[in-house]
Amino acid sequence: MDHSKHIPLRSDELTEANLDGATVYGPDDSKIGSVAHLHGAGANAQVIVDVGGFLGIGAKPVALDVSSLNFMRDESGDVHATSTMTKDQLKDLPEHHH
Repeated sequence: MDHSKHIPLRSDELTEANLDGATVYGPDDSKIGSVAHLHGAGANAQVIVDVGGFLGIGAKPVALDVSSLNFMRDESGDVHATSTMTKDQLKDLPEHHH
C-alpha cells in the first residue's frame, strides 16, 4: 500500500471514535494488529493495539504512545496506522491489563 498519498491525522483527530478498529501496518506493510481502544486523546494518548491472534481471539493487547504510530486516512477515508515496529517486536512488549 502506498501511504505517501494518505492524509496524516491532526492531533485533534486522535480520538477513540476515529482510531477504534484501525489496522496497524508494520515496516514491511504487513498487518501487525488493530487498535482495540485508547487511553486519553490527542498527542498524549496511549493506544492499545491487539497483536496476533485471529479475529481478535488469542490477540495480545499492548500499549503504545500514540506518537509511536503514524495515523492517516486513505483515499476512501479509512483510518489506519503505520509503525516502525514488527509484529514480533510488539508481541515482546508487556501485555496491557485494564
